[in-house]
Amino acid sequence: MAETIIHPDLQGSLPLIARGKVRDLYEVNDKTLLFVATDRISAYDVVMANGIPTKGLLLTLATRAWFKILKDALPSLRTHFITLDLPPQIPAPLRPALQNRSMQVRRLKVFPIEAIVRGYITGSAWKEYQKSGTVHGIPVAPGLEESEAFPDGPLYTPSTKAKQGEHDENIHPDQAAAIVGEPYASTIASLSVQLYKAAHAYALERNLIIADTKFEFGLDEETNEVILVDEVLTPDSSRFWPKEKYVVGQAQESFDKQVLRDWLVESGLKGKEGIQMPDEIIQNTGEIYQEAFKRVTSEL
Repeated sequence: MAETIIHPDLQGSLPLIARGKVRDLYEVNDKTLLFVATDRISAYDVVMANGIPTKGLLLTLATRAWFKILKDALPSLRTHFITLDLPPQIPAPLRPALQNRSMQVRRLKVFPIEAIVRGYITGSAWKEYQKSGTVHGIPVAPGLEESEAFPDGPLYTPSTKAKQGEHDENIHPDQAAAIVGEPYASTIASLSVQLYKAAHAYALERNLIIADTKFEFGLDEETNEVILVDEVLTPDSSRFWPKEKYVVGQAQESFDKQVLRDWLVESGLKGKEGIQMPDEIIQNTGEIYQEAFKRVTSEL
């Protein structure tokens, strides 16, 4: 089994400025950050004690591929991505383990919302719809079945961006506008839907349905432009369904963390800290991430 990198040790070569559920952020200089994608994995907002080998590498390479795909579809799109090359401060012995799981990015002010786009009714959206006929407080067409595509096209359904250990909260787009202000809120909503549509069309040609995904955006304070940041369209941030197995009216098999989530629920471990995943869950989850990557990039 490949080496699993849970907590990268940069030996003080760069200052650590933040540690997320999956990524560690280091300062390269006042305008540049180094994002290091670890092999950590979280479920129900809790990070597991062990990880998924090579997961961080797959997330980074998938994100780089999607940045290119999205920019080809929307030439005006700007992202925070600079390069996969490591900064010169990283010592030579550390470079092989960090290469291709790290990316240098522009340092920007990040908007404090998750820009979620849903093309199909599933997950928490399906649960809300069954109770109230709404999704994030937005009325949608009656009579939808589970996993059905929204008849009027994808919905922009933002959430708050919780601190680690806390839970994101689904909110109405009007609440997101109150948080980030205009014209940024309208730009984020419009751009998110455009990006989802472009990604969905690309993936569908590769027998992959993107049921929903989340984007994050930052602000270039020099130009006042909204910039796509963080990872994009990975199994960590998206719900991927194999097209050949898609059936309306039921939950779908998915290329994401559902295997882990199901095991946690069945084992009575949902939401508990310090959980060690068994080898079977590690292997199955790793294979799912690899399959999603392969369908998008054909690089495996």
